[in-house]
Amino acid sequence: MMKVAYIMSRFPKITETFILYEILAVEEQGVQVSIYPLLKPHLTGVHPEGASLLKKILERMSRPKGEILMHPEAVPLVERAHYAPFFSIKILAAQFYYLLRRPAAYLGTIWRLLRENWGSPNFLLGSLAVFPKTVHFARLMQAEGIQHVHAHFANHPAAAAYVVHRLTGIPYSFTAHGADLQVDQHMLCEKIARASAVVTISSYNKAFIAEKCGQGYADKVRVIHCGVDTRVFTPRNERPRPSECPAGAGLSILSVGTLYEVKGHTYLIEACRLLREQGLDFACHLVGDGPFRETLVEQVSKAGLEEQVCFHGQLTRQEIVRMLQAADVLAVPSIPTREGRREGIPVVLMEAMASGVPVVASRISGIPELVEDGVSGLLIEPRQPEALAAALSSLHQDTQRWQRLSAGGRERVVSGFDLTHNSDLLIQIFRNGRGT
Repeated sequence: MMKVAYIMSRFPKITETFILYEILAVEEQGVQVSIYPLLKPHLTGVHPEGASLLKKILERMSRPKGEILMHPEAVPLVERAHYAPFFSIKILAAQFYYLLRRPAAYLGTIWRLLRENWGSPNFLLGSLAVFPKTVHFARLMQAEGIQHVHAHFANHPAAAAYVVHRLTGIPYSFTAHGADLQVDQHMLCEKIARASAVVTISSYNKAFIAEKCGQGYADKVRVIHCGVDTRVFTPRNERPRPSECPAGAGLSILSVGTLYEVKGHTYLIEACRLLREQGLDFACHLVGDGPFRETLVEQVSKAGLEEQVCFHGQLTRQEIVRMLQAADVLAVPSIPTREGRREGIPVVLMEAMASGVPVVASRISGIPELVEDGVSGLLIEPRQPEALAAALSSLHQDTQRWQRLSAGGRERVVSGFDLTHNSDLLIQIFRNGRGT
């Protein structure tokens, strides 16, 4: 049985279900996975927006705000995950272990981290902060007989995999998603050069890498979309009845995602205001939590939409499955932020489409690779609440269009975004470096 180590910033994280279910799918196909999170889970449902490890460390030092919400499937994985503090006697011993046995690799890796990340306080401080525990992880992986390391996200987790490789020679790969790739490219080309293979979730990202690092690096990149379990997310037999919150709504709009600026919720709320002006009977359900919640609640209050817009907080996958079964449409009005953050391809779009729920999403980043306008969903330009309102209204009024997009969305996910199939492609990369 092949042994693969997964590195991520934090595990479990309710908003990164794609990592959890990818691990489960990989194990289902006969690969043994060991989990090495850079940070322990924290007792809070609200994580800072952005890819800054420093922000995550500061958030971790904050006062807990409740119980960790995790998917039931994550519980056994948490029990066997390799968590480590920032400093311990074992971590100190690992530094001496490699300093004595591989001094050139140990000191050379520190020098590379300093040189490649100079000019980026986030990456420089973050990589140095987790370096000691990553060295400890490297020793554990060698003892465990790990044959390949895979990191999720091109920033700190990929840097950790890079460190493990430099110290041990274990080959590594990483998956680049969205903001982790697009906001800051310090050390990106070095990580790609050393990796046995690089995975990205969209052709848009692959072109971005070619622009930043050159076509020679892009040739190493494989596009493997995130996937969803099409056995779990299945269409219902008929269009759902009106939702209970608020009672009697004619159109049930669902939006699932962390309440960050990049998700564009403020434009969905404005679209809801326009729909009410048009006299449309609807309910909008916002699932998720985050730093923008208070701002969005205030926007809803000022618009007088308390009877139409409901905040549900974070939910597990099974709860989201039930929400999708009752929804008429999923809205994902993503926007590019001033800091350069962009969505990759939101997994919730795949979940909705697999469930036969028509989607309305922004024409941005890799989203058009999933949603073909008028065939498997509707695309609008970002920051256009009028266009969003019109798209939502059209799905309420045109039953044939709703049915056509429902069927087209399901077909698109089954053909190109199925979790089991895409996990098999990933395993090929683990086994063969670049796959076939």
